[in-house]
Amino acid sequence: MQMPSPSPEIVAKKSRIVARLEEALGAEAVISDVEETRAYECDALTAYTCPPLCVVLPSTTDEVAAALKICHAEGVPVVPRGSGTSLSGGALPTADSVIIGVARMNDVLEVDYPNRTMRVQTGRTNLSVTGAIEDDGFFYAPDPSSQLACAIAGNIAMNSGGAHCLKYGVTTNNLLGVKLVRMDGTILDIGGAHMDAGQYDWLSVICGSEGQLGIVTEATLRILPKPEGARPVLIGYKSAEVAGACVSDIIRAGVLPVAIEYMDRKVIEVVEKHANAGYPDCEALLIVEVEGSPEEIDDQLGVIKQIARKHDPVEVRDAGDADEAARIWLGRKSAFGAMGQINDYMCLDGTVPVSELPYVLKRTGELSEEFGLAVGNVFHAGDGNMHPLILFDANKPGDLETCEALGAEILKLCVEVGGCLTGEHGVGIEKRDLMGVQFSAADMEAQMRVKDVFDPAWLLNPAKVFPLDASETRRTAKDAA
Repeated sequence: MQMPSPSPEIVAKKSRIVARLEEALGAEAVISDVEETRAYECDALTAYTCPPLCVVLPSTTDEVAAALKICHAEGVPVVPRGSGTSLSGGALPTADSVIIGVARMNDVLEVDYPNRTMRVQTGRTNLSVTGAIEDDGFFYAPDPSSQLACAIAGNIAMNSGGAHCLKYGVTTNNLLGVKLVRMDGTILDIGGAHMDAGQYDWLSVICGSEGQLGIVTEATLRILPKPEGARPVLIGYKSAEVAGACVSDIIRAGVLPVAIEYMDRKVIEVVEKHANAGYPDCEALLIVEVEGSPEEIDDQLGVIKQIARKHDPVEVRDAGDADEAARIWLGRKSAFGAMGQINDYMCLDGTVPVSELPYVLKRTGELSEEFGLAVGNVFHAGDGNMHPLILFDANKPGDLETCEALGAEILKLCVEVGGCLTGEHGVGIEKRDLMGVQFSAADMEAQMRVKDVFDPAWLLNPAKVFPLDASETRRTAKDAA
């Protein structure tokens, strides 16, 4: 869907704003050519596009502050951007906005192994954080599926998780401090390399705020020693409901795997053709991984396999060595790319109580039939973070709208059973009009008052998170004032 083109007024302002930005940061840091800005017209939610007014790529926190000061003085909206891997439209620009991206800010600033902390610029990719410390026996725990490309800035904005968040938590559990630049250019240091900061817990407000409150340029992260070992077991079942029941029983038994991943038949068949991982012929597949000493691994997997066999599995396959472990994970790690080769799809992100997985999977299948669009399921089953993939044809009139309507019903279902609209992808534009399903008007008013404090003019990441009529009313009122 093509977004509106810039108005004549915006075109007239553009040359002055670009000139000011180039003067402050240098011409090499500013992209203003219309064709060149098209690389930034969307994120990974590619159904919506809109070229920005221009793009700024600073290299330091001071340059971010300088760019924000100019935009603030000009009353120009700013869209923060990490690597552009957001699946909710979190980095989608508006025609009158300036994108400020942190991709050039990718340095490791400090590593403190005794205190298990690390400070990085937030343009650094998730996987390269671990890459900088793994030879010394450490790793950074959050591991989104896009970790090869996604930036720490976006991980903080959306409070990203990943396959191993069941044991290690999501970004907020591994974030100790940030350097934040507010819309007016003010630089704040929040938290730091210690367990708890005094006074208000602003860090918890910043993590997951989706670029609504400021641009995070540096992050202090918790790093962990690598475990002694890890081993997965693959479990196949005849139905999605039975697989969901097995997950619930594993969690109920008090075993804490490092990951429990789920794939249904549609995804299994696609990844088999793509990766030839050797998965069994079944309706649902679980990959359960544990870690620790060899004795701990054997003990935990013994309990898990005992639980699995009570549900009459098609197959239980233990990884005998590293090669077998890699093959078990191969299909799961390539699932999203494999699905993208056969169809357009929209990846949702609802979270449900683990005990509700069997019902939600069953009801999702029913909704798929009702709307006439196939749904593939691949997700983090251990913490109930579901990622239904709705397959549609972007070139078929009406298919996108049907896909969105089906997605809305699935997300409403997640909330109805006691879950929430998002686990790690964020609200962005995708779920903004569903916020009223989970939050009351008073809840959203409280959230918007927090934004009032950090961004009084409502210039940061416009048209995201809050229902459009509410956020536009807020912004218009600030303009009038």
